[in-house]
Amino acid sequence: MKIGILSSGGDCPGINATIRGVGKTAIMHYNMEVIGIHNGFTGLQNRDIEVFNERSLSGILNLGGTIIGTSREKPFKKLLHSNDSDKPDILVQNYHELGLNCLVCIGGNGTQKTAYRLSELGINVIGIPKTIDNDVCGTEITFGFDSAVSIATEAIDRLHSTASALKRVMVCEVMGHHAGWLALHAGMAGGADIILIPEIAFDMDSVNKVVMNRARRGKPYSIVVVAEGVRMGNKKHPGYQVSSIIEEVTAIDTRVTVLGYIQRGGQPSSFDRNLATLLGGHATELITRKEFGRMVCVKDGRIDSVPLAEVAGKARLVPPGHDLVTQGRRMGIFFGKE
Repeated sequence: MKIGILSSGGDCPGINATIRGVGKTAIMHYNMEVIGIHNGFTGLQNRDIEVFNERSLSGILNLGGTIIGTSREKPFKKLLHSNDSDKPDILVQNYHELGLNCLVCIGGNGTQKTAYRLSELGINVIGIPKTIDNDVCGTEITFGFDSAVSIATEAIDRLHSTASALKRVMVCEVMGHHAGWLALHAGMAGGADIILIPEIAFDMDSVNKVVMNRARRGKPYSIVVVAEGVRMGNKKHPGYQVSSIIEEVTAIDTRVTVLGYIQRGGQPSSFDRNLATLLGGHATELITRKEFGRMVCVKDGRIDSVPLAEVAGKARLVPPGHDLVTQGRRMGIFFGKE
């Protein structure tokens, strides 16, 4: 068999470990041909490929980014007054002319949706979920999330010392798209006092009261973690708006740190390396069994798979009653309206 591998959407730690997991399993155990497709679906459209072998897949387990590149190309997004509507047909044509038996798509929600649409056009597809946001439906965890949580937690740890020294409120904005998984896990691990996520409603009057009450109890500084998906009008970076309002109302010096892309860069954690390796290996097993149109996943703590039809276009959000939220509230951490 001959398979193609591409990564699409934003980069995150663990993509190379996944490519290695798929490719080495396919080449060394199942004697398959493997090609890497550069720059996501753009590479398939342009036939920008390279042939993988055991040597080219060595030494990449610990590398951040992706050796085959990525892009945010959405081939099914039709734009007015353009020729984009023929992109899906070009992808299908190139898939067949390259002699592929399966296309492995590594990516987040958008990528899995595109993979499903391609499967409807007759392409054999296997999806592998990746994102630091941890919001892909159908899996309990995505690779990249653990690494990002570790990076954000370290940043919050460092903010504690400067907040304490200067008796300030420190607002830390983290990524997560429309989900609060990263803010929740990093905020709890970093000992935040206030954690604001999109899934739980809050108002700034309540946030300000928490900050003031802490000051009255002899706690002169507070750590506020804000998910980027929190709604604060139509403006981006809610961290700046939260910071501005807190300082204006409480008169306590307040500073904001937006972690941004450092959460997505660098080496994957050991957990993500192993998770990516397992997901990649299972994807190859699905190919040998010709179980196409599926996404590998973690279910009940085990590596499994689900039909792409069940996850395409859906997002996994933090349930308001999540164990970390419940435990955090018991310890006095503010998440929003009680």
